[in-house]
Amino acid sequence: MDFQLTEEQRIALDAFARFAEAEIRPITDRHRERPIPHDVAIDLLRALVPYGVVGGWLPESAGGVGLDMVTSGLLYEELARVSPDLAGTAFINEGVSLTLHALASPEQQARLLPRLLAGEIVGCSAITEPDVGSNVRDVKTTATRDGDEYVIRGEKTWISNGGISDFVVVVARSGPGEISLFLVEREAHGYTSRDLPKLGLNGWSTAELSFDEVRVPAANLLGRPGAGLRETLRLFERARCFVAVISIGIARAALDAAIVYARDRRQWGKPIGGHQLIQEMIADMATDLDAARLLTVRGLALVQAGVRCEAETSMAKWYATEAAVRIASSAIQVHGAYGLSRELPVEQHFRDARMMTIPDGTTQIQKLIIARKLLGIDAFGPREG
Repeated sequence: MDFQLTEEQRIALDAFARFAEAEIRPITDRHRERPIPHDVAIDLLRALVPYGVVGGWLPESAGGVGLDMVTSGLLYEELARVSPDLAGTAFINEGVSLTLHALASPEQQARLLPRLLAGEIVGCSAITEPDVGSNVRDVKTTATRDGDEYVIRGEKTWISNGGISDFVVVVARSGPGEISLFLVEREAHGYTSRDLPKLGLNGWSTAELSFDEVRVPAANLLGRPGAGLRETLRLFERARCFVAVISIGIARAALDAAIVYARDRRQWGKPIGGHQLIQEMIADMATDLDAARLLTVRGLALVQAGVRCEAETSMAKWYATEAAVRIASSAIQVHGAYGLSRELPVEQHFRDARMMTIPDGTTQIQKLIIARKLLGIDAFGPREG
């Protein structure tokens, strides 16, 4: 396996890193503690498009860039190092574009996909509910057929991009034992949202969505009735890798801050980086980061190959998110009392990292998936997919 970047990848990453520092950071830093507003998010998403973010995953024949998953992951790592909030927003948009490309009607694709890939609208997927997390089979939101329409009733929560979304792909129960996907547009169909304040990643909108007798045309059923469960579970492998990627970006920012501080801060007549225990922490952080990246790159490569890789992507998500927490915590320790201050960024990195251990399946859920694959024994429910 070749771990070296190609010349094309290196050039693309260097250009994108410079752009993100100069053009993205000054804007997103102003929105670290409140959701990036819709109009600002649109401006930022449009700015990302030329670099292969937002429309990178779709093939060129569908209006995308056709990037491989590893290159896309490396770009997202650079963006997450500067703004994990914007990286998350763009990642959700890309995931929705894949769903529309695979399942939407030609008319829906023609109307929504070009605008989505150009960063002109914001989409989201609504799975989680107040009483339903990782077990998608238990969703309570219903979609009832009424003539040429479906009537959607229910509540979704912890929905990434929810508060600034123009449309949503809703996972709903469409019949006994039947889970389906529905396209619901805010302006046309009238769902409502409420942003949820969080520990970290507060620039990335996370919201409750309410569907109160929301009527959508029957044509807004995406794919076959009852196919929603399989489609949703297929998305998890890619999503787990990109949650890992965003965590790696956060961890890189924390490690970079710790290295700069350890070189500059002096104590007992020399930089604190010259003390053995500080060097041990820096070495541990760097090794943890590399291990997380290698697991994640493997997961991305397997997703790209189109093979089933639930255990490998769960390893990447579990390890990278928990490693980011450890790295950010150590960065605070290197900074001492200053690490607790909001005048420096490391406490923000810690809060952001801690957020990532929960979405797309907690660390504990990932461990159950890995063990199930190895043992062939389910610790929860029927087997996925």
